Amino acid sequence: MTQTTKNLENRYVNDLRRLDFIRGQALQLRSIIVPLGLSLLFLATVALFVGGTDFSDNTLIIICAAVIGGYMALNIGANDVANNMGPAVGGKVVTITAAILIAAVCESAGALLAGGDVVKTISKGIIMPGGEVSVVEFRNLMLSALLAAALWINLATILSAPVSTTHSIVGGVLGAGIAAAGVGLVNWPTMGKIAASWVISPVFGAMISASLLLFIKTKILNVDDRITAAKKWVPILIALMAAAFAAYMSMKGLKKVWKPTPLVIAFVSTASFLVAWALSNPFIARRTENLKNRKKDIYCLFDLPLIIGVALLSFAHGANDVANAVGPLAAIVSTFDQSNEIASKVTIPLWVMVIGAVGIALGLALFGPKLIAVVGQKITRLNSPRAYCVALSAAITVLIATTLGLPVSSTHIAVGAVFGVGFLREFTENPNRRKVRPGHKLNATAEDAFKSRLVRSTRRLVRRRFVLSIVAAWLITVPVSAAVAAMIYYFLRLL
Repeated sequence: MTQTTKNLENRYVNDLRRLDFIRGQALQLRSIIVPLGLSLLFLATVALFVGGTDFSDNTLIIICAAVIGGYMALNIGANDVANNMGPAVGGKVVTITAAILIAAVCESAGALLAGGDVVKTISKGIIMPGGEVSVVEFRNLMLSALLAAALWINLATILSAPVSTTHSIVGGVLGAGIAAAGVGLVNWPTMGKIAASWVISPVFGAMISASLLLFIKTKILNVDDRITAAKKWVPILIALMAAAFAAYMSMKGLKKVWKPTPLVIAFVSTASFLVAWALSNPFIARRTENLKNRKKDIYCLFDLPLIIGVALLSFAHGANDVANAVGPLAAIVSTFDQSNEIASKVTIPLWVMVIGAVGIALGLALFGPKLIAVVGQKITRLNSPRAYCVALSAAITVLIATTLGLPVSSTHIAVGAVFGVGFLREFTENPNRRKVRPGHKLNATAEDAFKSRLVRSTRRLVRRRFVLSIVAAWLITVPVSAAVAAMIYYFLRLL
């Protein structure tokens, strides 16, 4: 082969590498531009729709509020919804595309069917406006809080940190409220409860998910006859999930359209347990007929309950957290009625609910896969039983906390449950640990090397980088949102 031929081949290879690089850059650029373009199109549509509605002289501020509310809804879909669907994707039960479709339908249905007609204008009662806040200041306060929360959630999504949207809007209202009328406006006991939820939510979620997974390992996965054990215990676990979610939907998912008594909730939950157990027994018996006595074969028995569970979690999330996006918007709209006063509760117009529902679904579809991958795959490795434990622990934790009157965050619960599953695996599995024969002693050098290998193998099961970054994001959510909201409020007051 001549030197000229070699030079031509090298040039050809280099040209191919350049083309591959250019193609990769183009695809990456398209993956950024297309979602941003569709988001801007959605916000422009919101602005045009509101602009075409007759709000007399107040159209401009309502357009601004509606666009910011739509922006907030996009960010809620991108960040918060991933906590429900992430475990199912990480457990390889559904694909990311299927998860997005399920969550988009359930979130929208929850927002529009069970979102309720009335929402508190002051998120979580964090401030108590009186005569010291005028109507104009109140509007600026709500705008500042909404925009600050949306900006923080957007940044958190870029940094791959799942954060609480409720805490974000609470921080925004807190900061803008202090900027408007000082610290005396703040309901500090409520703030104390919210601060307590930073610890309560993830700890409860982790403990319950780890306990459920330990039960599944002990009673089903680590016994000799897994098929027989599965026939006995899986129907009970499915019935437990049915009972928990029946109570969860009664107490939280449908609370804005249905307020049952504790006795009715207990009856619905018990009936759901019995019906689910009766139906799942023959279902599991059929599913186990052709299964082998292997762990991987047992995993598939948790797939259907998991899908139903995450769908219900998404429905409940849409029914409750849509208010984080449209509550301040509805509050601003309410101040333009005939009374021109600040109401404690307001009716949410249908068009406002539609903005919230569509924005959440669109934000999930365009930006959700990133956080879904973090929650479902990057913190720790999940399979179907582990993802099932995460989903069920979310419902059980909310039930326990609601009964005890403790504040919790669904985001913190879900991520804490993933941590709990991962740390339990570290404690019980340690896959690369070497066994030392009884009576055998290691010298100092060998013992140090053994401990080093053990630590490394243990840490692979939960990525500490995500633990530290997520916890840090949780701790600064309220302060950052509050600081940004205060700055925005001061800016609006200067206009």
